[in-house]
Amino acid sequence: MSLGRFCTAAAFAVAVAGSALAQQAAPATSSATSKEYSQQFLVPGSWFHGVHGLAFNKDDQLFAGSVIGQALYRVQVDTGEVDRVIDAPTGMADDIAFADDGTMAWTAFLLGKVYIRKPNGKTIEVANGMGGPNSLAFGKDGRLFVSEVFLGDALYEIDLKNVDKPDFKSFPRTELRRIAEKLGGLNGFEIHRDDGFLYGPLWFKGEVAKVNLETGAIDVIASGFKIPAAANIDPQNRDNLFVIDTGTGDVWSISLTSKAKKLVASLKPGLDNLAFDSRGRLFVTSMTDNGIYLVDKHTGAARTIVEGKLAVPTDLAVTTEGGKETVHVADVFSYRTVDGQSGEVSDVLRVHGDTHAYPLGISAGPRHVLLSSWFSNTVEKINRKTGKLVATLTGFAAPVDALEGADGSLYVAELASGNLVKVSPDGKTRSVVTKELRGPVAMAQGPGNLVYITEIAGGAVLQIDVATGGRKVVADGLAGPEGIDVGPDGRLFIAEVGQKRVVAIDPSSGAKTVIASNLDIGLAPFPGGPPALVPTGVAVARSGTVYVSSDIRNALYKLTPPSP
Repeated sequence: MSLGRFCTAAAFAVAVAGSALAQQAAPATSSATSKEYSQQFLVPGSWFHGVHGLAFNKDDQLFAGSVIGQALYRVQVDTGEVDRVIDAPTGMADDIAFADDGTMAWTAFLLGKVYIRKPNGKTIEVANGMGGPNSLAFGKDGRLFVSEVFLGDALYEIDLKNVDKPDFKSFPRTELRRIAEKLGGLNGFEIHRDDGFLYGPLWFKGEVAKVNLETGAIDVIASGFKIPAAANIDPQNRDNLFVIDTGTGDVWSISLTSKAKKLVASLKPGLDNLAFDSRGRLFVTSMTDNGIYLVDKHTGAARTIVEGKLAVPTDLAVTTEGGKETVHVADVFSYRTVDGQSGEVSDVLRVHGDTHAYPLGISAGPRHVLLSSWFSNTVEKINRKTGKLVATLTGFAAPVDALEGADGSLYVAELASGNLVKVSPDGKTRSVVTKELRGPVAMAQGPGNLVYITEIAGGAVLQIDVATGGRKVVADGLAGPEGIDVGPDGRLFIAEVGQKRVVAIDPSSGAKTVIASNLDIGLAPFPGGPPALVPTGVAVARSGTVYVSSDIRNALYKLTPPSP
């Protein structure tokens, strides 16, 4: 898994401070009565929320993990049917491994924990306090090894001898045996059953290495990859190591004897893990496409087992040209567009293929589409005409959303600092417009110098004059306000996640009108994380049509106004 360059501890502290308030249900408020908008799914939903870890048990059942979805799933490879095995947040599986006795282990990346589930169904937390536990594997003797990547860079052994004792408490990282550190991002790895060495990719070095589990000695056996993400040994020919490159979408085989590389298959960028079943069939995951694929090792052909149109849709923007509405989607592992009429989904940028940031906030300005990410602490500028990345701005305190002014200045809402920051067109000069935002989530451009911001921790919508810094509360008493946009009639359309609805608010009077209810929105945050883990996006077209992302279903709603 590859949620690298995560937000600072300060960002989490700010988010957690507001989460308790944000999760409370709002008190009943008086609302204007109106016929609600008609609902349809413009883009259908899918399983997972980015699929990462992948492993077969001894009965050839396939298990897959989702970090943002915080769940662990079982997948029927013949039918594509999926069922959830372990729920959030414990099920947050970045990687999965099985011991010979049937014990299943997995890494909960965002929680900093490692879990095992014994054959009798008992789940045990065996490690905590780790910095991004990422990949893990059992040796043939039942020893368990785990790596830290992105939030750390080390390889450890977890001693499982005493985990069945009644007084066992999970090991913190300091009690684990550290085998090696500063490896360069040891991602999805496997331990060879014949020689006992670990084989895995070094994400940041573009290499594949052999690691001595007793001494930590590292021997590079292949190089020249863009971003190698995972490696597994072919059970039918244990001299062959198969490697996926998330940056290119390529699948390679490497001879452990001759070190010769062979291109096996070419898929799309965004691959994350791979696994073999007992018959030697190769399966790979795509975090970008919520997909699992069966890859023919001889022809390179790939058959889809399960796939999604969207991975984790969050914030939205909409543009209208020639009467055609185009919805711009921050999809965490990509930036995509959706045809507002047909629902056709198109890629613009794919994470690790075209960019290394994870978009959660999005806006369409006069010249650029802006992608914001508290995951990667970046704001990216995308040319609206070409769809090309033209600049990546860094140094923010967990940016959640950004707007582009008419003069090219950017206005960035920071979660960690609670500031609204103005950035000069060239990105070199920054100044604070206003402070003490209470858990900002999303922004919308109002008339003139006015900007609207939702505060999830304050349960409110603010109006800010970016020229003077003046501010006022437009609406409060909201339960988890997240996505926001301004409609053609001047009303504010807001995803009130705590009530599973969208409300329209008159900015002058504060009068609220519910336009859509019972929506599948509001993916639960993980313990210790920000209350708006992934924001529910709202975008209103000139026609009055409202688009809303369903972060629970991985779908896109289209809400059509009632006839006059």
